Amino acid sequence: MATIDRQATTLALAHALSAAERGLAVIPLSRTKLPALRSPHRDDPNPVGRPCHGECGRFGHGVYDASTDPVRIRELFAAAPRATGYGIACGLPPYHLIGVDLDTKSGTDSSAALRELALRHLFTIPETVVVLTPSGGRHLWLTGPPDTVVPNSAGRLAPGIDIRGAGGYLVGPGSRTDHGVYTAAPGTADLAPASCPPSLLRLLLPPPRAPHPTRPAVGGHGQGLVQFVLAAHEGQRNTRLFWAACRAYENGIGAVLADSLVAAARDTGLTEREARATIASAARLTGHRP
Repeated sequence: MATIDRQATTLALAHALSAAERGLAVIPLSRTKLPALRSPHRDDPNPVGRPCHGECGRFGHGVYDASTDPVRIRELFAAAPRATGYGIACGLPPYHLIGVDLDTKSGTDSSAALRELALRHLFTIPETVVVLTPSGGRHLWLTGPPDTVVPNSAGRLAPGIDIRGAGGYLVGPGSRTDHGVYTAAPGTADLAPASCPPSLLRLLLPPPRAPHPTRPAVGGHGQGLVQFVLAAHEGQRNTRLFWAACRAYENGIGAVLADSLVAAARDTGLTEREARATIASAARLTGHRP
């Protein structure tokens, strides 16, 4: 077993160094997918103040140890002889990586949920790096803007879809865990992470909070959303209504525009019940009350 573990550690280090050459900051992971180095502050009595993120100069701060420096990476793995994998830190330059984790353990079809979101919000997942997990899930690698902080979340986007953003990490391909090996999907290993579609990026960010709840008048933008719904053909009526309602709530005019959107949807052939259910779904997704 010791020989197998040493081989796994050697392979993990090789994969981690290869990832670092591509500009991806890495840390060693254990077979449980957790950071392989324990916190140097675990025995500190009554810690006070801001948590240490590596300022002490010692290893064991999780994702804050992540580096692209091959010398430091070798030192990290030397300090973690039982490491069998590596984690790739998200949110750091140059990629500002965002991980979309399509899980299978929850019993939901997370891939179908992502396709439905793409249809509703009119975006397409670009060709990008895809990592296959031992449980049958997938990790999609996307990049975000340098001035945008994408938070980590679990199931907020849709059941079975977790997001790895700033302060999080993805298990790198080639890592060995208690459940198996993470591998790059065929044809994606040499791809660069693709840019996150703007419509998807908006869903990943916390909804903006208005400083003062006001009831704005419906201007030209509101009328444009109504016209967008009226122009829907059969097969896209619900999709257009959902998209318009999301934009209305994001711009603070959802409650004011709801009746006009319902009327427009009825003109395209939807029932009032269908229209109001779609608008209520858009309100909930954008963090508002229907």
